[in-house]
Amino acid sequence: MKWIVAIIKPFKLDEVRVALSEIGIQGITVTEVKGFGRQKGHTELYRGAEYTVDFLPKTKLEIALADDALEAVIDSITKAAFTGKIGDGKIFVFSLADAVRIRTGESGEQVI
Repeated sequence: MKWIVAIIKPFKLDEVRVALSEIGIQGITVTEVKGFGRQKGHTELYRGAEYTVDFLPKTKLEIALADDALEAVIDSITKAAFTGKIGDGKIFVFSLADAVRIRTGESGEQVI
């Protein structure tokens, strides 16, 4: 099993959700986060004063999935979140040792 953490631009969330639904992914955890990478932030003007916004709004997706779905999920997120501009985001992949459904006590891939 794998655990994917994807950081994307907030306005791309619906497109990514639809793309994942089309390939059969049912469970996604979404969190609004702030951060920066190479994009570094930007400067804004407020009441005549210029200030730097270091942390930009991003959306974090977390998905647990079976090993055989990994490439399809990465491909779907990459295509749906792509704008071609700096700050499109990143996808991190982790090995997932186990998962347990609290309600039934089931474990392993059947939980996903």
